[in-house]
Amino acid sequence: MSKQELEITAKAMVASGKGILAMDESTPTCKSRFEKLGIACTEENRQAYRDMLVTIDGLSEFIGAAILFDETIRQKSLNGTPFATCLSNAGIIPGIKVDKGAKDLAGHPAEKVTEGLDGLRDRLAEYKEMGARFTKWRAVITIAEGIPSRGCIEANAHGLARYAALAQEAGLVPIVEPEVLINGDHTIERSFEVTEETLHTVFDELVTQRVHLEGMILKPSMVISGLDCPQRAGVTEVAEHTVRCLLHTVPAAVLGVAFLSGGQTDEQATAHLNAMHNLGRDLPWTLTFSYARALQQRAMEIWRGKAANVTAAQKALYHRAKLNSAAARGSYSEAMEQEAA
Repeated sequence: MSKQELEITAKAMVASGKGILAMDESTPTCKSRFEKLGIACTEENRQAYRDMLVTIDGLSEFIGAAILFDETIRQKSLNGTPFATCLSNAGIIPGIKVDKGAKDLAGHPAEKVTEGLDGLRDRLAEYKEMGARFTKWRAVITIAEGIPSRGCIEANAHGLARYAALAQEAGLVPIVEPEVLINGDHTIERSFEVTEETLHTVFDELVTQRVHLEGMILKPSMVISGLDCPQRAGVTEVAEHTVRCLLHTVPAAVLGVAFLSGGQTDEQATAHLNAMHNLGRDLPWTLTFSYARALQQRAMEIWRGKAANVTAAQKALYHRAKLNSAAARGSYSEAMEQEAA
């Protein structure tokens, strides 16, 4: 795929008012979420749940792309159509999570590094054959006393950049996801410092590895107070800190920034994105969403593994996607939360 084709795909993924549905939960993560709701985490239930997600009528009005997990891209819908094909037929670009998860970083207690580069070139070729048009790789950065270290930030940034270069070589748009975790009691100012250093390092590595910036999507965390911070920052403060951090670090060549929700409630994730669009700043990149729980949680709670609940669950997710689409244009309001799904 040429650079121009990568750019066309990246632009379509974050077209105006459209976000990315992250439905790439690993089997252990899916098991954890299912069990909290009394749903057995069988392959059949995982298939049925993902079928419910990809068969929502009209979802492409608000969702431009969807990230799949290895199991999911190999599965078919309940009517026998591969999930990647279902998404493409619905006007949603299918993609795939390709990292192997965050593992303990040797010599750096309490810090992680994402693995999965070994054999990645061959896996990318296989996923493209299955219909994937983009990829995702997540790195995690923890804020606590004495961390993150430079070693951790540099190791994860290097991994992200090497992955992105391999994805583009395979003709796939890479989503680059450096997540600064919300866990902890850190202030928003500390979150800003760490996020700024992380993003600077990531883009230094991306340039070093000759990644085509116009042919990638950045999926960062918002600059936000830790969950246990005694005085958590408000919506406008989060929006201001996040946009300022991006302006300090993200080259204008990048086409889109699609935020992860990272432990925020549905309403918080939507309100923060909306507020960024109402700061009156002239931004060089599209700002949108790439949420998992902040899009799916209510739908999963309604579904609970029962076929009879599919329609109601689909309406709930459609409604949440509609609200986030409005936020991506700066036209969301709290009153919209009360509308019927």
